[in-house]
Amino acid sequence: MMRILQLGKFYPIRGGVEKVMYDLMLGLSEGGVCCDMLCASTEDHPAAEIQVNPYARLFVVHTSVKIAGTMLAPAMIAKLRKIAGQYDIIHIHHPDPMASLALYLSGYRGRVVLHWHSDILKQKNLLKLYKPLQSWLINRAEQIVGTTPVYVEQSPFLQQVKAKIDFIPIGVNPVGYDGAAVAALRSRYPGKTIIFSLGRLVEYKGYAYLIQAMQQLDARFHLIIGGKGPLEEQLHQLIADLNLQDRVSMVGFVSDDDIPTYFGAADIFCLSSIWKTEAFAIVQIEAMSCGKPIVSTAIPGSGVSWVNQDQVSGLVVAPENATALAAAIQQIGTDSWCYQTYAEGGRKRYLANFTREKMIAKCRRIYEKY
Repeated sequence: MMRILQLGKFYPIRGGVEKVMYDLMLGLSEGGVCCDMLCASTEDHPAAEIQVNPYARLFVVHTSVKIAGTMLAPAMIAKLRKIAGQYDIIHIHHPDPMASLALYLSGYRGRVVLHWHSDILKQKNLLKLYKPLQSWLINRAEQIVGTTPVYVEQSPFLQQVKAKIDFIPIGVNPVGYDGAAVAALRSRYPGKTIIFSLGRLVEYKGYAYLIQAMQQLDARFHLIIGGKGPLEEQLHQLIADLNLQDRVSMVGFVSDDDIPTYFGAADIFCLSSIWKTEAFAIVQIEAMSCGKPIVSTAIPGSGVSWVNQDQVSGLVVAPENATALAAAIQQIGTDSWCYQTYAEGGRKRYLANFTREKMIAKCRRIYEKY
């Protein structure tokens, strides 16, 4: 029986990469494939070995320190050296310098699948140190997969290895929500067309442009931003400066239990990101699964606008452009034919490309090549 190890990132699950790893482990193991996951702890989670189901184990190793957004977990090296020989394929998730170093030092001689979620863009000093290891990993992998064809085709680091590149679109289970909870949330904004956005309050999310777009929309529109992050105070100040306190709500951290209610209550989902750091945006496919039209941005080299197909599941506009965001929101929010077309188009696109079953099936086909 084939045995797989998902390697990299963190536990508890917070970011998109960890969610993909965990869902691959769950989906493959539920289909009878032995699939474990090895990752570093975060948020002071203790080291642990968890038997998830009869075919899956989750190994969480202690993190010693966090530097430049990277978890340094020397225990990962020791653990991987101990267990690597059990696996036919190690599926490593990039970018994660710690996991790459652990694989390099593990002595593993089996097959490697490299999942290229994104380039290292912001941490230039880290990249200088990591680049030799990254180059080794690219060459070591038998197969490199991205989350969209666009990102891996245009990554400057992968231009010489296109012959071994494929892609596995991220897939999620459909978001289900309680009608009563949705009605209660909508009752806080009576008569409003609700625009919802969800993510960390960081620069690359482009929230300043989305807030500025609200200046150009009339009072029927209300924006809800869910998430926390370092720009929280700055964005609150921008809302006050623009006198939008009654039309923009920043609701802070939204729990996993409450996220479906916000998707259900929303009329339009907006992704205002401005940098290639946003490589896919799982929130887009979650919104599509609910039949919500999307407004997103055409970030050069990113897969975001491949996920939200312009004039199919929503509208795609230029990044860093509040006027363009406002115009797209206005069009979808006031044209019922346009709204219904994109709502139905998004749901169909989700079912055709972005279910968890589709992701697991494509991943299995890649493994079975070996």
